[in-house]
Amino acid sequence: MNVPLFQYKSTVQVCNSILYSKTGGDKRKLPENRFLRKLLKPDIERERLKAANSIVSIVFGTRRIAWAHLDRKLTVLDWQQNDRWRLMKETTYSSSVYLEEISSIISKMPKADFYVLEKRALSIQNSSLFPILLHFQIMEAMLYALLNKTFAQDGQHQVLSMNRNAVGKHFELMIGDFRTSGKELVKQFLSDSVLKADPRVFFPSDKIVHYRQMFLSSESRRVEELYDSLLQAVAFYELAVFDSEP
Repeated sequence: MNVPLFQYKSTVQVCNSILYSKTGGDKRKLPENRFLRKLLKPDIERERLKAANSIVSIVFGTRRIAWAHLDRKLTVLDWQQNDRWRLMKETTYSSSVYLEEISSIISKMPKADFYVLEKRALSIQNSSLFPILLHFQIMEAMLYALLNKTFAQDGQHQVLSMNRNAVGKHFELMIGDFRTSGKELVKQFLSDSVLKADPRVFFPSDKIVHYRQMFLSSESRRVEELYDSLLQAVAFYELAVFDSEP
């Protein structure tokens, strides 16, 4: 109870999830369409998902935006972050400024079959979170509009929102309702790509040194967006494309 911001109910949930965690065969398998509806928005045909050759996974916060470009072999084609982005003050929520900033960032992103955005669940009951919620909503709307380039012609969504906690559960990063850092898991992916013949995630040999240096340079800072963008891309393929059991 001495942990800052932890309330009694939250503390009980965290402790119970550690003491009485369920394992193995007790997981309930949801019907495919129900699971996909909880995982991704808007609803999309499974056939289109299965045909995806590459995706760009995008995660943004109040300080930075990061993206990971992966193909269906889980090869990391591109992985970057932009630290120049900042949450605007309430008096400067200017649509034109958002457009200029986001357009500049999108110009650096590679083309892909789908662009997957992290969907966070923030309570609208907490008024102190309203500036952050507004920032996320504006960012999401801008990205949907700017990245769905052919929607007016064919009505097909290229931008999807993926449930953040579903990704956390897939990688066993959840403690109760709280998601822990994926840094150590990403660090393991990087090591396995060098040490194992068949790693879960493959980093090309000509880029692995750059990505390892990028990771090491970020270890002293909390750059969860960078880690989460990669984890979200892997979870997208394993859950929505490869039929992995939820």
